[in-house]
Amino acid sequence: MQSLKNSPSPLKRPRLTPQPPPTPPNPQTLTTNKPSKWTPLNLTQSELSLPLTFPTGQTFRWKKTGPLQYTGPIGPHLISLKHLQNGDVCYHIHTSPSEPAAKSALLDFLNMGISLGELWEGFSASDCRFAELAKYLAGARVLRQDPVECLLQFLCSSNNNIARITKMVDFLASLGSHLGNVEGFEFHEFPSLERLSLVSEVELRNAGFGYRAKYITGTVDVLQSKHSGGAEWLLSLRKLDLQEAIDALCTLPGVGPKVAACIALFSLDQHHAIPVDTHVWKIATRYLLPELAGVRLTPKLCSRVAEAFCE
Repeated sequence: MQSLKNSPSPLKRPRLTPQPPPTPPNPQTLTTNKPSKWTPLNLTQSELSLPLTFPTGQTFRWKKTGPLQYTGPIGPHLISLKHLQNGDVCYHIHTSPSEPAAKSALLDFLNMGISLGELWEGFSASDCRFAELAKYLAGARVLRQDPVECLLQFLCSSNNNIARITKMVDFLASLGSHLGNVEGFEFHEFPSLERLSLVSEVELRNAGFGYRAKYITGTVDVLQSKHSGGAEWLLSLRKLDLQEAIDALCTLPGVGPKVAACIALFSLDQHHAIPVDTHVWKIATRYLLPELAGVRLTPKLCSRVAEAFCE
């Protein structure tokens, strides 16, 4: 697991009294309730498999709302994706200020500039183990999430399980504008750093965040203090080399090498980032670095494992 940094003493924050009802959606947003309009995304299942992309620990905000259907927010847009019987993917916009903007945001979120077919062909040619598994992994796509949203989600993930992480992330998301209800699930736009700065460590602890509460409030404080703005600072990390981005992320309270690698991979375009945990370590020592079997995982060895996977 990643090493966690001590955060500065939490700043005094105004207490929320009592929590207000969810913010209603902007009256200018477009809401499509009748009948559902599904639009082809011109993607086959080999380029996007929803079950291999959404419930896999990249994001904790998308919900399964049908047999092969997942729903989630992308900024102010609430969108569902589903597989047709032939495996192709289509989408439905529930709520959005602009349908063209929603589609553009969706394509960016799905990293649609990258062809998985071409990558799979190259990976299979380079690694016989990958070639064996490729047929089971078709369409497993890495998302391009908003960095603030991704960072806060993975601060909730340390020493945690998916059910609790999801509950914590849902709590944070509920502080943002309400986007709608789909199949019994409530969806919200992720709150701004300004809104998150009003939440105290005590309130997060009372909501079940435990020790992670101080890391979230501490990180929000650090981001708020950035001269260019916290969201802009995180976006600027997309332009850095991987190690520079990792080092910058590790200056934030509660962010260690593994969490930093997750954030870099899932939101900062650092596609050669390899988050190394005990599971990845076992795979590495079995198939890539058998000479390290039985050795204790250290930060230095994490870098060696990442290099082995990239090669």
